[in-house]
Amino acid sequence: MKTKSRIIAMYLPQFHPIPENDAVWGKGFTEWTNVTKAKPLFRGHHQPHLPADLGFYDLRMPEVREQQAELAKNAGVEGFMYWHYWFGNGRRLLERPFNEVLASGKPDFPFCLGWANHTWKTSSWVTGKEFKGDNLIMEQLYPGKEDWELHFNTILPAFKDKRYICVEGKPLFLIYSPPDVPDIVEMKKYWNELAVRNGLKGVFFVGLYYGKEDEVYKWDQYQLDAISICNIRDAEVNVNGRYKRGLYFRLRKRLLNFIIDKYDYAKLIKHLVAKSCKKENLFPCIMPGWDRSPRSKMAEIWVNNTPDLFEKHVKDAVDLVQEKDYDKRIIFLRSWNEWGEGNYVEPDLEYGHGYLDAILNANKE
Repeated sequence: MKTKSRIIAMYLPQFHPIPENDAVWGKGFTEWTNVTKAKPLFRGHHQPHLPADLGFYDLRMPEVREQQAELAKNAGVEGFMYWHYWFGNGRRLLERPFNEVLASGKPDFPFCLGWANHTWKTSSWVTGKEFKGDNLIMEQLYPGKEDWELHFNTILPAFKDKRYICVEGKPLFLIYSPPDVPDIVEMKKYWNELAVRNGLKGVFFVGLYYGKEDEVYKWDQYQLDAISICNIRDAEVNVNGRYKRGLYFRLRKRLLNFIIDKYDYAKLIKHLVAKSCKKENLFPCIMPGWDRSPRSKMAEIWVNNTPDLFEKHVKDAVDLVQEKDYDKRIIFLRSWNEWGEGNYVEPDLEYGHGYLDAILNANKE
């Protein structure tokens, strides 16, 4: 299918049990555990969000992965960006679904990797009465150059796969938080050397940015090839004001369930697409919604989001990148399947294929 832009969907692999989650949250924990427990926090709050076509799937099943790829392809999504958890010294989590995609050659659908370089603590996955304090699940470490090489060699087979998404002929590799990576400039240089030695043109590094849009220049020091601006902060400040947003943020840390910070999606989408993403190496990020209450009960919730409004939002991003060469008309979709954060486009019982149709309508030639 010919599309106006290259929409790459962030993909969460936490839909299968792993021992580390079992130990903290109980046997059989997956993303669905919190999703199905969610309850409305105010009148008109739609919870729980429940899946339609794919059901409560397990990503260990290859047929599920095939169906996801088919849905994405039919919606004009170019590929999935699988979140990749590398904690240093070869320690990984949630790697099985992608490893099976890589080893099997199926689905025959483009992909890239995003390094979710953050420590796992229970505070990130609060589940009401079950919350067990700020306990460590897996610490993100940066052991140094030997680990850079081990990390690179581990994912080299993916980089060399014909399905891997490239920019400028280089495999695209996104980093969740570049500032947290010590010596990131040296790491980037070393990875490029290793890539060339292994027959690649290099690696195309992208950072995910959440700060003020007008301060993105501060990331020049990391010498990334591109930055994807996830403009949540500026959008929320524009809608509810800096003072109210800051006050609610502080209160939620203390009172959790008792403070609900609502943002009208129709107003947010006027600001969510960072205008600076007209520049060649700045990529916009689109979001169908945000409601993390199933996971954390810290209620910062976008309300009144619909497929029709999402289609306007996608169209804003698509229109913004049209003056670029097609290779860099990249838009990151956050997300394909973050059900616990309320940002997903997979079919659900409320809107069916509505969000997928919105992408198709806004992006097809």
